[in-house]
Amino acid sequence: MLPEEKDVSYLWDIVDAAKSIKQFVQGCTFEEYMENTLLQAAVERKIEIIGEAARRLSESFRQRYADIPWKLIIAQRNVLAHEYGEINQERIWNVVVERIPELIAALEPLLPPAPEDTE
Repeated sequence: MLPEEKDVSYLWDIVDAAKSIKQFVQGCTFEEYMENTLLQAAVERKIEIIGEAARRLSESFRQRYADIPWKLIIAQRNVLAHEYGEINQERIWNVVVERIPELIAALEPLLPPAPEDTE
């Protein structure tokens, strides 16, 4: 079953942000990540985007794919946006290396084909 039309945009946002995170940290160790505050900020921003897009998905879509931890994804966004003084970079790194690839794998099959470029 394909997602509702309005959900498709949010799914693309989630997958695009997740892929950006993977690209940002490709070949990077945790130690290198910890030394690079610019990289941390970029990853955090993309996680915020993922959480905000997840929050905007229809409730019916989230229920249909209840195996995806939507509440945790949204909660992580809220921590980054509102409790930024409490950010645990080790936890963020674990999300990046463990959960982001899982999220991409779960959502990519749900995406419709990208529209053709008409230029």
